Amino acid sequence: MSERLQYSMIVQWSDEDQAYLVTLPEWEGRVFNPITHGESYEDAIRHGHEALAALVASAHQRAEPLPEPRVFASSAR
Repeated sequence: MSERLQYSMIVQWSDEDQAYLVTLPEWEGRVFNPITHGESYEDAIRHGHEALAALVASAHQRAEPLPEPRVFASSAR
């Protein structure tokens, strides 16, 4: 993934699945969430990055616009 992507990734433990599930909030409506998983937190993050790279590459190939990243805006200045 050569471009710098600024998308959110939520990693949550699932007792039912006995795995960490990864959700990509900005991609809701384009993909089914959770998008991927991992047996460890680190695996889930790695798989999330791989899924995100694949989504961006697919959007570029199809000339589809990318979703707007959610940006944290601090009110304290």
